[in-house]
Amino acid sequence: MVTGAADIGGAAPGPVADSRRVPRPADRARRTDPARRDLAGWTRRLVQLYLGLTLYGVSAALQVRAALGLDPWDVLHQGIALHTHRAIGTISIAVGAVVLLAWIPLRQRPGLGTVSNVIVVGLALNETLALLPTPTGLAARIATLAAGIVLCGIATGMYITARLGPGPRDGVMTGLALRTGRSIRLTRTAIELTVLAAGWLLGGSVGPGTVLFALAIGPLSQFFLRVLAIPVREPSAAGLSEVALDRSCPEPG
Repeated sequence: MVTGAADIGGAAPGPVADSRRVPRPADRARRTDPARRDLAGWTRRLVQLYLGLTLYGVSAALQVRAALGLDPWDVLHQGIALHTHRAIGTISIAVGAVVLLAWIPLRQRPGLGTVSNVIVVGLALNETLALLPTPTGLAARIATLAAGIVLCGIATGMYITARLGPGPRDGVMTGLALRTGRSIRLTRTAIELTVLAAGWLLGGSVGPGTVLFALAIGPLSQFFLRVLAIPVREPSAAGLSEVALDRSCPEPG
């Protein structure tokens, strides 16, 4: 008698199971979430970078309109602008490009934020000056100056925490500090005093606003660096990361 498979095994075998497991929606979500988070992180960093640089230019324009004294680099930009009959924002771009060339012997590597800093701040400065009326009366000028300095602190916090590369002037500062072995604070002070003196000799505006900027910008920037900081994650399994392209962005002060 022929014995069937059902007699031998006790029961007829069911259909052969497919060894390839169909991924569940939750599994797909877990795999795609890191990539989405990375994309969202990069988007936020880019928006924060360009918004911060734009606001930096606006803040510089407010200080120019207040006419109570500028920060050291804008004193230089204004002094050169007076002699070349160019817009101060255009001079800012030109000086930034020249400073960026100094990165070559210092072996500094620019990031996206470095190049963008050179261009965006100067353009925003020019456009804001074209739209912004000159305040009348000392009280209005003081308020304009204060608004410019606070906005500069916010802008500094925004573009530095984007972690896409330091500004060209900050790169020279850190590069010289590394080459000379001096502290960043000492190097920064020496550079800014030299720039301030040159700008003043060329006719740039030095005044109480210059002093107030020097005293306030460090604490303001440090505060907004903490408030606007973007969390850093380790590289995800998808191969993307929110780790900074350039971790060497110096903090003001």
